Amino acid sequence: MSNAKAPLPNNPEGIDQDQFLTVLSREQALARFEAALFPRPVPAESQLLADALGRVLAGDVVAPIDVPPFDRSNVDGFAVRSADLAMAGEAAPVRLMLNDEVIACGTAPARPVLSGTATSIATGGPVPRGADAIVMVEHTQPAGPRAIEIRRAASPGQFVSYAGSDIARGEALLRAGTLIGSREIGMLAACGISQVPVARAPRVAVISTGDELVQPGKPLRPAAIYDTNGAIVTAAVSENGGEAVFLGAIADDESQLEAAMREALAASDMLVLSGGTSKGAGDLSHRIIARLGKPGIIAHGVALKPGKPLCLAVCDGKPVVILPGFPTSAMFTFHDMIVPVLRRMAGLPPRSDARVTAKVPVRIASELGRTEFVMVSLVEGDGGLIAYPSGKGSGAITSFAQADGFLKIDALADQMPAGTEAEVTLFTPHVRVPDLVIVGSHCTGLDLVTAPLARAGLVVRSIAVGSLGGLAAARRGECDFAPIHLFDEKSESYNTPYLADGLELVPGWRRMQGIVFRKGDKRFEGLSAQAAVRAALADPACIMVNRNQGAGTRILIDRLLGDIRPDGYWNQPRSHNAVAAAVAQHRADWGMTIAPVAQAAGLGFIPLAEEHYDFALVTARKQRPAVQAFLKALASDEGRAALVSAGFRPV
Repeated sequence: MSNAKAPLPNNPEGIDQDQFLTVLSREQALARFEAALFPRPVPAESQLLADALGRVLAGDVVAPIDVPPFDRSNVDGFAVRSADLAMAGEAAPVRLMLNDEVIACGTAPARPVLSGTATSIATGGPVPRGADAIVMVEHTQPAGPRAIEIRRAASPGQFVSYAGSDIARGEALLRAGTLIGSREIGMLAACGISQVPVARAPRVAVISTGDELVQPGKPLRPAAIYDTNGAIVTAAVSENGGEAVFLGAIADDESQLEAAMREALAASDMLVLSGGTSKGAGDLSHRIIARLGKPGIIAHGVALKPGKPLCLAVCDGKPVVILPGFPTSAMFTFHDMIVPVLRRMAGLPPRSDARVTAKVPVRIASELGRTEFVMVSLVEGDGGLIAYPSGKGSGAITSFAQADGFLKIDALADQMPAGTEAEVTLFTPHVRVPDLVIVGSHCTGLDLVTAPLARAGLVVRSIAVGSLGGLAAARRGECDFAPIHLFDEKSESYNTPYLADGLELVPGWRRMQGIVFRKGDKRFEGLSAQAAVRAALADPACIMVNRNQGAGTRILIDRLLGDIRPDGYWNQPRSHNAVAAAVAQHRADWGMTIAPVAQAAGLGFIPLAEEHYDFALVTARKQRPAVQAFLKALASDEGRAALVSAGFRPV
């Protein structure tokens, strides 16, 4: 080999273009290759939803509406007030008079459900004002022309999907880098989105080199072989997000090959050749690369078996790869070394395995006699993978679209006990276990703080189970952070009294909780929160919408109400968006939510208390890179500015 020369311009590694086959480790070669190519923007274009299948999102998509947009029935039956059926039983049937309307899909309710009445409703129909549960038609008996009898109690929220329970307006629906499949198409369509920004697939030119190559379908002459690499590489490029253009096989003629390589580079984002990487008299590709642009060859010779002669280059910002000639070597090196770069250029996530074993943290009930498939989200626990079952219900699009895979419960079992080690079948081979897991109370502010992590290639999984559920998950070591907003009356402080050993508090932000109502409602306009509640309680026609047990908001509501249980108290949706939707759609007159949600819904808002939305951090996980990245994003000027802009007050 020749003596080393001075570093070439724009060649920070100081790589001598004549020192071929200086073998590098796989890690060194890949690090040099990626450092010469990234960071770089992913070119984007707008695509109609009908044509977006198989494409990659180039930007985050935020849900413009709640899904479902109203409280809806999950079954055919009757909309009722659960309080009317509190004492119902086989020996004590309750008779309800039927209202003179039938609510079908697409039919807006015209009459409220008053005490002692019920309204016939079809699956998917909007729940009328006053009703807080649905009774299945199978569980009723006719009791005359306009009445029914019911012999079992109904719990509040029974067979009701609340507004925003599937997708909440303002939440990050899909992140940039998501591969759009049929599940994602369904999510976008459910939100009325007809056009999405997608990554432009990198155009990859593929050239085979060698006098001996013959294209499939043509007669094979003596001493020649069919060009296998051209077909394999072209297919592999398409499999991994590229737009492959096969330019055929080029003979070992330097001028002809150089012209083909220059033309391919000019028209493409990437050039992949196979053959011609060994240092022989007839191998021309590596000599041509030195003339195509800077910095040129990055690595020529990698400690791989098979695949040692691999050549990696960057010519004026475009990757050029010369794969070994033997098909096995070519494919091994392509999938190991080139696919990560190609997928990154295409905005795709890294590849992953198709099946994993994970522990189920909670008991999953199942119907005896039926094989059940339970969709799960995968997170990293202290002892390995944890499979969280989806809990949004069969009508939720996100149950399928946001799950990583599924596990099976046998027909002879009526449950899967907590702690079971189960095999999870992944939906795609590209699923990646999240780098950061957040389990607890949901807030739209979370999307703002985690956005920089997603842009940096980290996968963040947020599972909304409420503050108390998040603390339980944190104590079991199933998450990194548990967002909480719990007020302790004894100490008159937020969150800290609820921490257990092994948890520490990370201050988050402040958000204003208050009474939400329709603008122009004189029962609330101009009043304080306490006075507004008194006015609501004084009006028998005024209906409230509550929040679920375990929510920090519920604690504030109960402190305001004391022992009083007004009409609507047992209507308990699980999100701020559902509360706002109930009031905006006249199914309730008041409730409690946070200021940003009230503003987005165009509702009146009376401030009550600025609550502390903080994070219980699992101390044992504090040094994980993703945890440190989150803490950095939380404290950054960018993150704080985004929170302020959305109506929150960072600590």
